[in-house]
Amino acid sequence: MINKLVASYKRKKTRRETVKNILSQEQRNESVVNIHRLDTKNIGDYYCAPHHYFNALKGKTLDIFDNKSPDKAVTKNFTDTISANSLIIGGGGLLNRNGFKLQMKLFETLAEGKKKTVLWGVGHNEKSPTTYGKVTDYNIDVTKFGLAGTRDLSMPGDYLPCVSCLHTVFDKPFSENQEIGLIFHKDTMRKPKILDMFRDYPSTSNTTNLEDLIDFIGKSQTIITDSYHAMYWTMLLGKKVVVVPNSSKFYDFNHQPVFSSFEDAIADVAKATTYSGVLEECREINHAFYEKTANYLNL
Repeated sequence: MINKLVASYKRKKTRRETVKNILSQEQRNESVVNIHRLDTKNIGDYYCAPHHYFNALKGKTLDIFDNKSPDKAVTKNFTDTISANSLIIGGGGLLNRNGFKLQMKLFETLAEGKKKTVLWGVGHNEKSPTTYGKVTDYNIDVTKFGLAGTRDLSMPGDYLPCVSCLHTVFDKPFSENQEIGLIFHKDTMRKPKILDMFRDYPSTSNTTNLEDLIDFIGKSQTIITDSYHAMYWTMLLGKKVVVVPNSSKFYDFNHQPVFSSFEDAIADVAKATTYSGVLEECREINHAFYEKTANYLNL
């Protein structure tokens, strides 16, 4: 217990020091870096950033959690890279979430200066069920950024659904051979009671690789999930989806799923409907936003 408290204190201290160091440096716009949650163990977080899909951004990445690394070389690289470059922040649920608050406030401060900044497909991500479907404000002012694309339809900023729609995996043909498939969030995989409830149904999680997960969706008529990106990708493929929400992020997409609970999800499959044209719609919006970004950042 004491070791955990000490480690937490050190992370908080490192985060504060990193912000202080960045704000003390000269801010430049030499090139560009795409900052997001670069987590290879969560394919939604990993593939929700534009550097995967546009040649001008290839390899220009930074993990938003590098600000708290115990490795001084990592925090120095975070500090130097942000200070030297224009910023594309996102995508993902980076807003209204304590784990990202300090970084997002830093980016807001930099945006008020000479730093060129772009928010790309970010959205709110509040964990309390009391906020579900009721979020009306972000914890930063997105109007201070050079360009602001947000994935929440009713919130400030240009509406910009997740850029992962541009992945070529969605162009593959699929053949349905299962009625219902379960896709669990990685946190749910540690809850045996929930897993046991669906032991008779095929299942996977958002920790698998993208190709396998999209293949799983493609062969299913209906997906039940508590993963945001599994919901989104199911809609892109025109499938039915039932969502068990674990965050506010599910509630402000342009297309609505059937909301349920793990206890009622199977019964609620009957309420689900298919989707049409979502893939094309989301791709068109992202390509248009990239043109605006490229012009703004001189890519």
